[in-house]
Amino acid sequence: MRPLLPLRLRRAAAGALPRCFGKARRGGSAWRLSIEGNIAVGKSTFLRLLGKTFPEWQMATEPVAKWQKVQASSTRETSSSQNFGNLLQMVYQEPSRWSYTFQTYSCMSRLKAQLEPLSEKLLKTPDPVQIFERSVYSDRYIFAKNLFELGHLTEIEWTIYQDLHTFLLQEFGDRTALHGFLYLQATPEKCLERLHRRGRPEEKAIQLEYLEQLHTQHENWLVKKTTEVHFENLRNAPVFVLNVNHDFEDDPAEQEELMRKVKAFIKTL
Repeated sequence: MRPLLPLRLRRAAAGALPRCFGKARRGGSAWRLSIEGNIAVGKSTFLRLLGKTFPEWQMATEPVAKWQKVQASSTRETSSSQNFGNLLQMVYQEPSRWSYTFQTYSCMSRLKAQLEPLSEKLLKTPDPVQIFERSVYSDRYIFAKNLFELGHLTEIEWTIYQDLHTFLLQEFGDRTALHGFLYLQATPEKCLERLHRRGRPEEKAIQLEYLEQLHTQHENWLVKKTTEVHFENLRNAPVFVLNVNHDFEDDPAEQEELMRKVKAFIKTL
């Protein structure tokens, strides 16, 4: 039986937090959006394109480098070269051993990114926009959920992860606010093609089946709205779907059209 939570957490799980979505942007704050999508769908390329098109916006890239080089704290004097671990590689090699560790660290690193203060440059912008490459929400409702369903997270690990996730978002409230999602949508086959093209060593063993599973998770959460979410306002969060099955990286016309759509979407918030 799942242990009873304090009243504050039970209210959180019921959807009383955070008040992040569907709220008007307050003076001095920014529109905050997350780019979501499958592995190798083109999020980093899309983020760079946004930065080039809208240089006044503030971009937060996915902290992959932190996952690839985790420094361990030790009381013993050891060389720095012995003090790092590639957690991303570890979770792909032994998912049942490292999934809980990775998802906890991933959630924390995403949370830290969403808590970063607005830059001075952005504060001086008439219509400030912050863009995050994935969010604490996809961490839970895409990746951790999928690992649990695959059996790589045990039931007790999944319970602890969800309680921690809910508690942290309750504590930080509006500081983790998002106003909507940009969902980059492409077929799993196209994502696999791009994954092989970029050649990230940790990802070489990823199979099409795994990308198909993640695609289904994204569709269920962001398009079909069948994923059970635990935050009331998250259920009504604006989602803008952008089909990126076409390779837009070297297509100026396609890039211009994608940027036009993003700008138009933000005007609707």
